[in-house]
Amino acid sequence: MRNSSATARRRRFATPHFVLDGLSRVALIGVALVAWQIISLYAIDPRFAALLPPVQVIFVKLIQALADVDTYGHILASATRALSGFFLAILVAIPLGVAMGWWRSVNRVVDPFVELLRPVPPIAWIPLSVLWFGVGELQKVYIIFLGTFFPILLNTIAGVRGIDREAVYGVLTLGGKPRDVIKDVVLPGMLPVALTGVRISIGIAWMVLVAAELTGAQSGLGYMMTMAREYVNTPVVIIGMVIVGALGFLSDRIMRYVQQRLTPWDVH
Repeated sequence: MRNSSATARRRRFATPHFVLDGLSRVALIGVALVAWQIISLYAIDPRFAALLPPVQVIFVKLIQALADVDTYGHILASATRALSGFFLAILVAIPLGVAMGWWRSVNRVVDPFVELLRPVPPIAWIPLSVLWFGVGELQKVYIIFLGTFFPILLNTIAGVRGIDREAVYGVLTLGGKPRDVIKDVVLPGMLPVALTGVRISIGIAWMVLVAAELTGAQSGLGYMMTMAREYVNTPVVIIGMVIVGALGFLSDRIMRYVQQRLTPWDVH
């Protein structure tokens, strides 16, 4: 009895897990910043100090950038492009993935094209996309679409093929029609895996975005970083990377929340 009460007291005053997890992450970031500061001040030839400015310089420049309205214009332009290509990929990849995963005839026709195009990196499509669409917004959305399309497609196919066939036979045995199988079994069954692909793709959208904005863009974070590189303005380049990383992190958290809300039955 005494041992159980002591254990209860320890549990009552124990530090919550999420607090320890947060503190460990903050500590790791602190160590990285200290290492950055030491390298910048002592390990780099003074002639090349501008290539890796000290942490306080980056911090000051970041505050200045966040106070500049032009920065938010670049963020809005980049977010519009990234999300346009991303949602277009969802609209195309999920229906096609369901069809390829469920009907073998569709898979036999489409799969060779998928396997032929999938290994080609989105950046390799930039010259051809410029010829097709010019250097306007459609070209950039197209590149982002290509980068985000295949993870969604492949995860959707995997989700459909992983459905328990007993559930399908059960619906048919009870008098259900093929459309009932699709609506009541296939779509709910493939959703957790498909959403994993969607979550992967939102991160890819931000990675591909910067490459897409290197060609003919007049706004956006990639354009901002390119202009800063031309003038060897390293702090602005790093700030652009930090903003892209923060937007990617926020997008991932939003997608994680959406995934939990749409698939509460999925324990993973």
